Amino acid sequence: MEWLQNILEIDKELFLSLNSLHNPFWDTIMLMVTRKETWIPFFAIILFFIIKNYRSKALPIMIILALAILFSDQVSVLIKDFVQRFRPVHDPAIGPLVHNVLRKGSIYGFVSSHAAHSFAIFVFTSRLFKNRSYYFLILFWAVLFSYSRIYSGVHYPLDILGGAVLGWIIGVGCYKLLVLV
Repeated sequence: MEWLQNILEIDKELFLSLNSLHNPFWDTIMLMVTRKETWIPFFAIILFFIIKNYRSKALPIMIILALAILFSDQVSVLIKDFVQRFRPVHDPAIGPLVHNVLRKGSIYGFVSSHAAHSFAIFVFTSRLFKNRSYYFLILFWAVLFSYSRIYSGVHYPLDILGGAVLGWIIGVGCYKLLVLV
């Protein structure tokens, strides 16, 4: 298990390096980016295009998208409770070194629910819309939204990667469910 300890140490070092790149301007920006409420207009636009482009199938699509978000949320919380890896702000080894924006969150952080949600939305909707410009826009959003959690001091890079993989799997699964409906 020495290899795992080495990976976790590299993860901590990478986190501390990324988290140390802060200033008051970016604190304000990342505070807005990390808050889900900031993105309500963005989500409303996605729902608008689902309704506009898929009129009669819009309701099943929105229900399955909601299930993707719900499932990514619940599974990520179950994984956090099972793995029990401290968030950086709660890690006794590095907690005092962490630049925290907003709040500290619950004690455990692997996997990131923000990353799981955003990548589930990214994968599901990019497959739904099949538009290259949309794909890159929503990917940028998912990465930025996820990175804001490292900047905010509440997730390690591996927490984000784990959440992104979980969200990707759930997004693909929900899209396949949609195809069956």
